[in-house]
Amino acid sequence: MTAFEPQTDDYAARVRESYDRQTAMVTLGAELTAIGPGTVEIVLPFRADLCQQHGFIHAGIITAIADSACGYAAYSLMPADAGVLTVEFKVNFLHPAAGERLIARGMVSRAGRTISVCAADIFAVSGDSEKVVATMLATVMTIQGREGVRG
Repeated sequence: MTAFEPQTDDYAARVRESYDRQTAMVTLGAELTAIGPGTVEIVLPFRADLCQQHGFIHAGIITAIADSACGYAAYSLMPADAGVLTVEFKVNFLHPAAGERLIARGMVSRAGRTISVCAADIFAVSGDSEKVVATMLATVMTIQGREGVRG
């Protein structure tokens, strides 16, 4: 894995402040648990009201936390005046999402000036066991100079 250098010393505080404004993540009960240069981890406790008809966490919920993990991994490397927006993503679902919690680990694969490519693996955790249930590849855009868009 390539080591990335953040463009600001306060990148972790900027990521956390932006994440805390995401009402979607608050509604889901997803918590930002780790921030590093080009990496982010989000944990979502299992909740029956987030499941599909078979009792597994819904694919849309998995996708939401993976998208945030990728976006904030990229955002951690962006300039102080930048905002972040997802351009596209692809998700592969590998196993049913059942367990005590899900962990989405986002990481930057390539950090560009305008476009970054990120990946996330989403794990279902039961006890000490983690199983990859999905993987995402995302393209994320650095937004600068647009009114109303901030990190």
